[in-house]
Amino acid sequence: MGRYLFTRTWQSLITLLLASLVVFLGVRALPGDPALAMAGEEADPAQLAAVRADLGLDQPVLVQYWRFLTNALRGDFGDSVRTGTPVTEMIGTTLPVTIQLSVYALVVAVLFGMVAGVVAAVFRGRWPEWTANGFALVALSVPNFWLGILAILYLAVGLGWFPASGYVSPFEDPLRGLLHLTLPAIILGTAIAGVVMRQTRASMLETLSADYVRTARAKGLGRGTVLVRYALRNSLITVVTIVGLQLGGLISGAVVTERIFGLPGFGKLTLDSVFSRDYPVIQAVVLVVTAAYILINLAVDVLYTLIDPRIRVGGKA
Repeated sequence: MGRYLFTRTWQSLITLLLASLVVFLGVRALPGDPALAMAGEEADPAQLAAVRADLGLDQPVLVQYWRFLTNALRGDFGDSVRTGTPVTEMIGTTLPVTIQLSVYALVVAVLFGMVAGVVAAVFRGRWPEWTANGFALVALSVPNFWLGILAILYLAVGLGWFPASGYVSPFEDPLRGLLHLTLPAIILGTAIAGVVMRQTRASMLETLSADYVRTARAKGLGRGTVLVRYALRNSLITVVTIVGLQLGGLISGAVVTERIFGLPGFGKLTLDSVFSRDYPVIQAVVLVVTAAYILINLAVDVLYTLIDPRIRVGGKA
């Protein structure tokens, strides 16, 4: 296990280094001049040159990249071009909101998706499977922004069950904080629940027809024991893979949901920084999301060996 972790760690570090280069060059390929955005349309060439020198944009690209990389290793992403606030402080304020929303949405998606998938597999060809398939079809087909608008209209404004917008820190009021995130989490997790349901159903159907499950039934084990201990456990690898990939996607893809529900998260920060050509913030946001993807994938690889002992570390089966 130690050798496997060491190998996966240095592979992840190389991936992160290459990603930082792509992020750095990609941001500079965006149209527009951040010095002009910061100095204003009325700035003369001398003022623009002064702003570029202050931001380090007058240096060669390799020098800029090296300075970005060394500062990032120290946790210093510079100051926002738009507000002058340290980027690390901005990320520290907005990232926890998005992480709370993403984790909450993932919990909702896994619970609904796995239950629906197991029910669809156990009651194959009957009305519970048709209902679960219908739920998955709606979840995958309807866009999040449309579901969000309907949820605000009927559940928040019409029935008053949830707040329509806003954010309350769980450290100030845990119950109100949870209530404010419930509706956005359901909307954000709906599509993932559909994916989890379909994959869980397919994996469960395959597992339920396996010889070891048939043997377990022949030994007289109860239906619940066979389902949970033998079928569901061996179906979890597919679910863990999806959950790991989707968690990274949720962190970077919560932009629309945060906009609809007025949440001050990572998505709002990303949009504002792109529209204002705020290089330091864009670089930091993309790099943080990339690092999150890499860490989550590393965690998923480790979880494989814990869920299924047949999978041995080191690439040997």
